[in-house]
Amino acid sequence: MPGSKSVPFSRVILKPRKALPFFSRHPWVFQGAIDHMEGTPVAGDVVALHASDGQFIAWGLFNPASKIAVRLYSWDESVPLTDEFWQRRIHEAVGLRTVLYPNQDSQSACRQIYSEADGLSGLTVDRYGDWLLVQLTSLALAARKEVIIGGLRDALQPRGIWLRTEKGIRETEGLELADGLLWGEEPPRPMFIQEHGVRYGIDVAEGQKTGFFLDQRDNRRRVADFVRGKRVLDVCCYTGGFGLNCLVNGGAAEVVAVDASASALLQARTNAELNGVSDRLKTIKQDAFKAMEEFELAGERFDTVVLDPPKLARNRQGIDAALRGYYSLNRFALGLIQPGGFFVTCSCSGQISHEMFADMLSQASLHANRRLQLLEVRGPAADHPSSVHCLETDYLKCYLCRVM
Repeated sequence: MPGSKSVPFSRVILKPRKALPFFSRHPWVFQGAIDHMEGTPVAGDVVALHASDGQFIAWGLFNPASKIAVRLYSWDESVPLTDEFWQRRIHEAVGLRTVLYPNQDSQSACRQIYSEADGLSGLTVDRYGDWLLVQLTSLALAARKEVIIGGLRDALQPRGIWLRTEKGIRETEGLELADGLLWGEEPPRPMFIQEHGVRYGIDVAEGQKTGFFLDQRDNRRRVADFVRGKRVLDVCCYTGGFGLNCLVNGGAAEVVAVDASASALLQARTNAELNGVSDRLKTIKQDAFKAMEEFELAGERFDTVVLDPPKLARNRQGIDAALRGYYSLNRFALGLIQPGGFFVTCSCSGQISHEMFADMLSQASLHANRRLQLLEVRGPAADHPSSVHCLETDYLKCYLCRVM
């Protein structure tokens, strides 16, 4: 009975024929899948998810203000969501990165926890040297932030933990959070890290996301393998990750870096100076479409073009508009590449599948009158694993192509 003391946790009962994804361990239960509640849970409560026939499925956290009404974490009825559960899950995630990257030091940067992929839906943690950058996108986990801070301190011994909030989180989760220090010392600004021999200054308090795009780590280094003595265009360059790898590790003759953000380009130039390659980096503050249109009109050509735009589709309703945007960007970029040159094109929109992206690229190449050879289909670095139970975690597409 609702509110009965005989029910230790409220039960969320699914509608008939809605249980299969959750038995298959997908962690998001949307409002529309729920039939009724047994009990009166409030935001942040632990709840037990059950199929319409009463069979237990998983333990989760409840938030009636979110489209994701329940986030699931434990599919073992004997393992409820206690403080010890969260601490153990944090240690498991950190332990994986210790194996993957055993030589982390005070200049290393690594994603330590990646939300659903690490069984911690709503929690992302990046390590920059001795500081941690935390994003909480779940109201129920935010209510447990002291437990999370304790687990992170125990597992990683940071000097400080800084919170970064995600745009729109108040609307999607009903979560009132502000950027700021959660624990310990404030991070230096800028902070310096090193990746594949390239030094970067980053602003963890004001930069995009958690300060740097760690997921592209290995893709940045791979691009450097085929640019020696070449001219490279880096579109949507942010603070210069791809371009700097081309200059420092690849020996490119010149990199032209385009971004709409003046502060990002300032940091890109500073990073070039840090690495002694500022004489070979040219930055242009311009919208990507406009910049490539102007290159086309001027007859500019490049040996390699890197195109890494921001997320264009934030939900299913935005897919069509995003594909039109990707098509236009890729068509422009392909027209700027010398025959026999290379094209690195990326999408970080999880709503855009590999099939959609490949079809868009095919159409763009046809309209640009270019023939493409797909050499490698790449994804994020290993510290950004994906979950086979939650395909939304397989978001980053990085296609390495030869243009004929």
